Amino acid sequence: MTAVAAGAGPASAAHPDILVAAIALIRDRRVLMVTARGRDVWFMPGGKIDPGETEADAAAREAWEEVALRLDPTSLVPLFTVLIQAHGEPEGRLVRMAVFGADTADNPAASAEVSALHWATAADAHRCPPAGAEVLARLQASGLID
Repeated sequence: MTAVAAGAGPASAAHPDILVAAIALIRDRRVLMVTARGRDVWFMPGGKIDPGETEADAAAREAWEEVALRLDPTSLVPLFTVLIQAHGEPEGRLVRMAVFGADTADNPAASAEVSALHWATAADAHRCPPAGAEVLARLQASGLID
């Protein structure tokens, strides 16, 4: 699937965009990804943005909930936004994922929501839903991961 350019057309009332925020924690030219319990694909650590929450606040909250990393939302660096068909949703339902660069010396740990952690490269795109595959492609194109 191809990515839709950010800012491309409004979401339809029948299929509003799913608004999410995620972190890209990069070490040794690999990015942290997770497998959620009961799922078989790899996702970026992140999730839906709660009402009244900023994208950075949501990314930091989800990093704590999923991989036990305490991140200051003001320390997160906006990288890009992916707008693409949402995994497991009706055709035309898009996920709009704000991706933030994160930096911490702390080691991530799987939470109750997460069954496994993975350090991914672009070669792992086949393990990911469309949004994750697009993130890997953009990170590789930016020279941040292999």
